[in-house]
Amino acid sequence: MRPGFLGRFVWHVACAAILLAPLPVGAEPAHGIAMYGKPALPPDFVSLPYANPDAPKGGRIIFGEAGGFDSLNPYILKGSAPWGLGLHTVESLMARSIDEPFTLYGLLAESVETDESRSWVEFTLRPEARFSDGSPVTVEDVMWSYETLGTLGHPRYRNVWGKVARMERTGERSVRFTFNAEDRELALLMGMRPILKKAQWEGKDFAESSLEVPTGSGPYVVADFEPGRFITFRRNPDYWGANLGFNRGLNNFDEIRYDYFGDGDVTFQAFTAGETSSFRESSASKWASAYDFPAIASGEIVKAEIANQRPSGITGLVMNTRNPVFADWRVREAMIQAFNFDFVNQAINAGSEPRIASYFSNSPLGMGEGPATGKVADLLAPYAADLPPGTIEGYALPQGNAGQAVDRKSLRKATALFEEAGWTVQDGVMKDAKGTPFTFEIVLQSGATQTEQVVDIYVQALKNLGITPTVTAVDSAQYKERTNTYAFGMAWYTRALSLSPGNEQMLYWGAAGVAEPGTRNWMGMNSPAAEAMISAMVGSRGQEDFIAATRALDRILTAGRYVIPVWFSRVSRLAHDRHLHYPARIPLYGDWPGFQPETWWYED
Repeated sequence: MRPGFLGRFVWHVACAAILLAPLPVGAEPAHGIAMYGKPALPPDFVSLPYANPDAPKGGRIIFGEAGGFDSLNPYILKGSAPWGLGLHTVESLMARSIDEPFTLYGLLAESVETDESRSWVEFTLRPEARFSDGSPVTVEDVMWSYETLGTLGHPRYRNVWGKVARMERTGERSVRFTFNAEDRELALLMGMRPILKKAQWEGKDFAESSLEVPTGSGPYVVADFEPGRFITFRRNPDYWGANLGFNRGLNNFDEIRYDYFGDGDVTFQAFTAGETSSFRESSASKWASAYDFPAIASGEIVKAEIANQRPSGITGLVMNTRNPVFADWRVREAMIQAFNFDFVNQAINAGSEPRIASYFSNSPLGMGEGPATGKVADLLAPYAADLPPGTIEGYALPQGNAGQAVDRKSLRKATALFEEAGWTVQDGVMKDAKGTPFTFEIVLQSGATQTEQVVDIYVQALKNLGITPTVTAVDSAQYKERTNTYAFGMAWYTRALSLSPGNEQMLYWGAAGVAEPGTRNWMGMNSPAAEAMISAMVGSRGQEDFIAATRALDRILTAGRYVIPVWFSRVSRLAHDRHLHYPARIPLYGDWPGFQPETWWYED
């Protein structure tokens, strides 16, 4: 499926349908739940529209990952757990369709029930739901999992748990959550928490990292692992949910394996040598030039481009405003001016990739060009005095020069901004009025070759301003530790964003993240306006109000000048073994968690 006008048309038609769809008058059990209107699929749907219900079972898929892991608990801040552990082995009450924004369908729960105001939500478990050891999933397991994650788990669980006024068992297989906040998304979010087996954790400290395999109810179990080297998942032949409509055509491989390598370059080399069977390429230039190895020529490896209709998200160099040198928006704008994107894009991508214009660009949720109008302007108006220039009037990134590394025009603008902020070049070094040099550290993950190339070009440009940052490359474990504790001046930052943003935005941009470790607020922003827009998003009763609040948030984030954005791609580039196949029908989100390996299969 090709992105562009058709994709946008389909999305706008879907939005219109959502706006016109009636909301339920009273509470009654349902097979799914949507933020607005009703789920697209009926209770008796055969399979997800992007799954192949006739896909054969068998074979295996092997992924290569850079870095390593030292924990098998992905639900806490401590330690580094392998990708896929929670995804393949643990389930939630409801499950997300990656073809519908803001829609969930019953998984462990056979039904969901809520009132018109979404002040509470009740789930009823399927009687056949089982953990991998054959024991039933009970209400007691659900309640223990929610409380434990909400109090001892990763910070991403705590914000929502704080909005639960009461959790109560309402029947043999049912549990109800009553909320203390006006937040319509909560009814959905309470269906998305991982359900763990309570008995496994009795007498153990959940908050401590360990290598004990969690007992889940998912389609796979951990077959074997070696910390830092590999982990293998085996399809459970007794999986309780194999015949659910939601799962039909999914979870087709007998074995899923993740092998770990020192860095991204070694991971790619392992793929070219046939040690792994699928590789996701992030470089358009490399995609065009580096895939000429023998397996490509023989047809053993094929290249696929998977389109999507999701927002660009944000990728680039984030500036940590906890560091005083980045506290002033004028300094951050100067750092953006000094980054000649057009030259960087030409050098690395042959100029092929579009620049990220805002956090939700490439989607109906993006802020758009020019000044704010209508509901967006109304939402921002109460905060106008405290918002950086450009938030309401409109903000656009500078145009660079693809033909030369140093764009003199932009550097002159940067110099003027530095001077306004109290920084001048003295004896060839950028200093403040006290003579203190403008210094900071850029922290990168070792082996990220493309990122290092971007930073090398940028550092050379900064020298023209009398700025010479320290660049430090650390391994994956150290990078996680440094970024979890915000111990950096700049770092490479990627935050994928969906068409259904909600409470998680508070984890990304909320003021609590200024001091609380482990949030996604790497920039250290503290913006009452941003928090107000998030509250407006989750409290919206219609799509029009939701879109306006998201566009307003997008303006606050973008004009805040926290990240020096680079590029995004309208397609995912996947090279894979020719025996691996995926359905012709690509979901709205494209290559997104829930697509590979879930919808793929092995066939000769």
